[in-house]
Parts: sequence; C-alpha cells; structure tokens
Amino acid sequence: MADEMMHKKDKSLLGLKACFGRFIPECFLKNNVKGHHSRHRIFSKETTFWAFFSQIIDADGGCAEVVKKLKTYLAFNSDQSLSVSTGSYCKARKKLEETDLVEILKHTSESFHVNLDDQPLAGRRVIVVDGTGLSMPDTSENQDEWPQISSQKKGCGFPTMRLLGCFDLATGAILSYAVGNKKNHELPLLRQQEGTFKEGDIFLGDKGFCSFYDVDRLREKGVDSIIPLARRIPKTEQTCIKKLANNDLLIRWERPAWYKKAPLPKDEWNQLPEELLLRQIKVDVEQPGFRVKSFYIITTLLDPLIYSAKSIADLYYRRWSVELFFRDLKTTTKMDILRCKSPAMIRKELLMYFIAYNAIRHLIYETAHAHEKDPMRLSYKGALQALRQAEVYFNRAALCPSEILRIRENLLDSIRTNIIPFRPGRSEPRCLKRRLKPYQLLTLHRHEMIEIKHRSKYNAKAA
Repeated sequence: MADEMMHKKDKSLLGLKACFGRFIPECFLKNNVKGHHSRHRIFSKETTFWAFFSQIIDADGGCAEVVKKLKTYLAFNSDQSLSVSTGSYCKARKKLEETDLVEILKHTSESFHVNLDDQPLAGRRVIVVDGTGLSMPDTSENQDEWPQISSQKKGCGFPTMRLLGCFDLATGAILSYAVGNKKNHELPLLRQQEGTFKEGDIFLGDKGFCSFYDVDRLREKGVDSIIPLARRIPKTEQTCIKKLANNDLLIRWERPAWYKKAPLPKDEWNQLPEELLLRQIKVDVEQPGFRVKSFYIITTLLDPLIYSAKSIADLYYRRWSVELFFRDLKTTTKMDILRCKSPAMIRKELLMYFIAYNAIRHLIYETAHAHEKDPMRLSYKGALQALRQAEVYFNRAALCPSEILRIRENLLDSIRTNIIPFRPGRSEPRCLKRRLKPYQLLTLHRHEMIEIKHRSKYNAKAA
C-alpha cells in the first residue's frame, strides 16, 4: 500500500510542490468529494494547479509548452503517456474553482512572518496602493466585461481592465486586489478592499487617493494615511493650527461640499465630521530629473516625536516601489497581456499570477531573512530565472528528501547572490529608447483593412 501511495504521489506532477509546499498547503489541492476534480485522472486538481503555476512562471507561457513539459515528466516518472493536445489541460483549468484560488492567494499573503525591524516606519505595516491597466484577447465576452476605450474602432482595439492592488511594502507581496473596467476610478476599487487594512496599518498612496471621505474611513478603523495633497490649496503658517517645525504644520482639513458623484447620499455625507486634524509637510525635491521641485504631503500621523517629517518624506519616496512591483508582475512575469478568452478564465489567470508572484516573494523574503539582507535589494527577475532552472531538477525521478533540500538550497543561494544596486533618488523616465517598427496602424476591422505598399517607408505616427 505504501508503494502504491508513493507511485500515485510521483504522478502528482512537478517538483514545484517540493519548493512551495510550505507556502501553498496540500489541503487546498485535494480532489473534491464530488463534481469536478473528484476522479483520479492525470489532470487531477493538484496536477492542474501546479501545471497552471508552471505555465505562469514559464518564459513561453503557453498551454502547449506546459503540456509538453508534463508529457516529458510522465514519460520519465511513470508508465503513463499523454497527448500533446492541450484540450484536456484547458478543460481541467476551467474546472478549477475560483474560490479555491482566492483562498490560496489569501494564505500566501497572510503567511509572511515579518519582523518589526523590517517594517519601514515605527514597526507598523505599510500598505502601498496603486492601479494599473491590463489587456486581453479581443473576444465578445471580454469586450462585454471590460470594453475597449471609445476612441478605438470596433475590431481595432483590445478589452481594457483596470486593476488596483494593495501591496505590503516590507515584503512586496500583494495582499488584495480589485478589478474594474475603464469607467472605474481607483477610489471605488480601494473601498472594495477595506477589509485588507487592519488597525495599526499605514496607508500609502499617490494623489489620486487624496479624499476626505476615505481618509476619514481609514482613520475610524485605526489606519493612518500618507498621501500627497491634491485639488486643495496648501495651508500656510498664518492659516494653520500650529507650526511643528519648518515646513511641518498642523492643519484643519474642512469637509468638502456634497457633490453628485460622492460615495454617500447627501444626508449621510453631512454626518461626516466637519473637519479632520491633519499634518501638512512640504517636501523639497533636490534630485535632478524629477518633474516637480516640491510637493505637499498630508498625513494623520500627528506626533512629530515618533514620526518625524523626514521619516514620513522618506517613506513617501518609497511609494515608487509599487511601480516596481507592477513591473515585476507585468513585464517580468508577462501579466500585461492576459491570454484567456473568457472573463471567468481571465479571473483565474489573474489569481494564478498573484499566487506565483507571492510564492516567489516568499522565497526572496526567506533568503533575505536568513542572510540578513534587505528583501527589496534581491532581484525578483533573478529569483524567477533561478526558479525556472531549478524546476528542471525538481522534476527528476526518484528524488530523495536530501536531494530536494540540496536543490532548494542551491536555488536560495542563487537568489541571495543576485543583488540590485542601491540607487536612491534614481530618475525613472517613462520613455522608450528602442524605436517601433514602421508597421501600418490597424484602423479598420482586420477583414476590411488593406495593407499599403512599401510599408517599410511608412511612418506609423503620421497616420
């Protein structure tokens, strides 16, 4: 019986389980009692999940690639064979429950054990929030859920999703997310994730989150906010309550008048406090290459002895880390263009990207903690590259526990040695250096488009 159990275990696929089993417990991947994934087949619930995981971290990212990987794995580790057709795998992916993936993502985000010394400000967790856009295949189902921008003609654009993510600044892990279409502002998406914030947290956002209502809501939950001042005239020393230090003022923030798009009805809006007691800090930008020379920060951290103006300004400079987190997801892991053709599968694909991202962040944080390094200085791209190479050795037949441990230690050592240079105040212009190909722009439906002659001399920008 023991031999039979080991034989079945060998068929469960991919040594990724040996690497990430502590972050993604096996209990989440057991076959269901009835319904989908209740029968013992090659594409069991566990095998499908790890195959999907392998597809996410793979450089190619296609279904055919992971099916061929599984076929090779079965050929060397069992007596079963598998067709190179992707049909069975795609059907098995559809049977994965979205609720199960949500629970796995929740577990990966909550299983970090962060030391107080690693927290960026006074031992408190800082949640940095920002939004981004994603595109996906141009299918009618995706267009209904996430329509393309109105300036594009039908058949010439792609569905556009708006995504808002909450990240832990100390670990880089994504804690929660919300999606919407092009019409959704970031503030309503943030309100959908209020459960992510716990008492004692610090909310860090850009000027798009400068909202009286949301600052007050978070304050009632015991969450402090650090955001730049927007759409309001800064207070002066003559109009402030108290001058705490140079460029550091204690101010009153008056409740704005009710407006039609306010998050509350007029009678409930008038029940909000008439003013908030805040702190206004002016920050002078001394590094060259930035668009502004100074800006104002408002915060509910009122004690200047515990939270100095410099420490708050330095923390806000770290808000740029969320752009790097999205770059790791969208550029390095190739999440910028999703591949699935239905909204249900798009949501599952998005969850798998976040699960794989958090799992790699676990490896990075574990390595940084073991060697007393800053986890933000260890390269995410280097960790992903090392994992891709180690996966081949994890998938070998008859690996003993000591061999698995040796491969895993080598993986962590590769992550440890790939350190990002320390570049404070580095300018990050959003510009393209490599020129685009001179292809004609698609301005009509594909079946109606006529390609011009001599396209090598065509200037796309002039079209």
